[in-house]
Amino acid sequence: SLTAHAVMRAGGGITANAAGRLPKAGAYAEAGVGHARAEWSVFDAEAKGPNASAGAGASVASVSAQAFARAEIASASASAGPLKATVGLGLDTGVGVSPTGFEAKVLGTGISFGRKMGISLFGTGFEFNLW
Repeated sequence: SLTAHAVMRAGGGITANAAGRLPKAGAYAEAGVGHARAEWSVFDAEAKGPNASAGAGASVASVSAQAFARAEIASASASAGPLKATVGLGLDTGVGVSPTGFEAKVLGTGISFGRKMGISLFGTGFEFNLW
């Protein structure tokens, strides 16, 4: 089926932990046409039509920050357990940093290193979650 969607979120607040109250904040916007997804046990398959999104966020509690912009003409992905493969044409650009990993992409080409290991070329790639 063909679906259209638009989503906007903004958030912030305080995370409570043993060290006290720590701030976090973020904003996200997304729009697209066409999305299908199926899941069974550890298997997952997804197909997307044209879509675009942008977002940024930071958290003192998890010592992490990210900022990104995404534009995709179409994609299809499949995953089995910790392994995921994606075929598509996308121009994701952004960076994310946390104690468990680093991700950087420019025009859909980039790497993920840490808890999630991966590589992509113009929106087509694979990733492997270590834990």
